Amino acid sequence: MKPDARPNGFFESFRHALEGIRAAARGRNFRIQLAAGVAAVAAGALLRISSGEWVAVATCIGLVLGGECANTALESAVDLASPARHPLAKRAKDAAAGAVLLFSLAAAVVGAIIFLPHLVALCRSLS
Repeated sequence: MKPDARPNGFFESFRHALEGIRAAARGRNFRIQLAAGVAAVAAGALLRISSGEWVAVATCIGLVLGGECANTALESAVDLASPARHPLAKRAKDAAAGAVLLFSLAAAVVGAIIFLPHLVALCRSLS
């Protein structure tokens, strides 16, 4: 497909989206966030969190990983538009990275709210 051509159908669009996720997954930060998400899913399974708690955990994982994909896209577009260093390019990249940081901090707070009571209860039951 030509770089400026539009996808022809749903499945082609889906394939392009998966390519975008793969591109973002090559980044170190995406892999770290993915590992944190896998750890949260494992902890949720072990601690038998409620369905409402699963919704919050899944939403946080999706937002953080989606934020990493958006950050990768923005960084690539900025690098293409401004290969030389420029204060506005730096501002755009820093703001995108800041957005991912905010998503990650919010996810950590949600994780603490969900997992700490379960961990405390587990510790009490073991002692």
